[in-house]
Amino acid sequence: MVGPGLYTEIGKKTRDLLYKDYQTDHKFTLTTYTSNGVAVTATSTKKADLIFGEIQSQIKNKNITIDVKANSGSNVITTVTVDEIATPGLKTILSFAVPDQRSGKFELQYLHDHAGVNASIGLTANPVVNLSGSFGTKALAVGTDISLDTASGNLTKYNAGLSITHEDLIASLNLNNKGDSLTAAYYHNVNQLTSTAVGAELTRSFSTNENTLTFGTQHALDPLTVVKARFNNSGKVSALIQHEWRPKSLVTISAEVDTKTIEKSSKVGIAVALKP
Repeated sequence: MVGPGLYTEIGKKTRDLLYKDYQTDHKFTLTTYTSNGVAVTATSTKKADLIFGEIQSQIKNKNITIDVKANSGSNVITTVTVDEIATPGLKTILSFAVPDQRSGKFELQYLHDHAGVNASIGLTANPVVNLSGSFGTKALAVGTDISLDTASGNLTKYNAGLSITHEDLIASLNLNNKGDSLTAAYYHNVNQLTSTAVGAELTRSFSTNENTLTFGTQHALDPLTVVKARFNNSGKVSALIQHEWRPKSLVTISAEVDTKTIEKSSKVGIAVALKP
């Protein structure tokens, strides 16, 4: 990616370091491919005593991708993506769910060397319109994310962000929740060869006058095994180990504990993802 990317890229490196792959449920994912190239993914997740299932099929033909998901809640979600339509960097996305007739959405994404724009509109009589953009370069980018409910004429979301990247350092600042919270994030790639990185995130809520501070780190024990850890100022500590036991197939074991109530709060999750 040469340019600033989409608005969602602001602070993403830190969020991935601190939150990606951490989970306290039991999850199993199996992906297979048919002879004509259709990818079929089945997922089962156990949360407490409940089990949720999902099956997804993905078809790719040149620059068109069709995703169809069906879950245990009797919902069928279809997404059609067309890449490089009309001009390089332009992508269109059409999504809708059955039986929710109000879930339809049409989306445009455009990536440029100095801009990344995402616009979407709900396919209803009084839709919600969302517009987000990031402008600048890969080194310095500013952006905003706004949603308008045309039925009421009110802004349901307005966020802003700033990202600064310098070699192996990334710093970002996000104003979220209609200006009620401010998040400062930091990411440092310490060693590229061992995937060693550290990061921190500080969120200030103006309405509650509360601060949330989270630290995290990761390190590759070997080319196939990564360990991660994080802790925050409320006393919660989490750790995980992820091993690629065969190409694209991962086993992840996560643990979380509240140091204030260790005997009651310990949680362990496991995720297995198998791909041929």
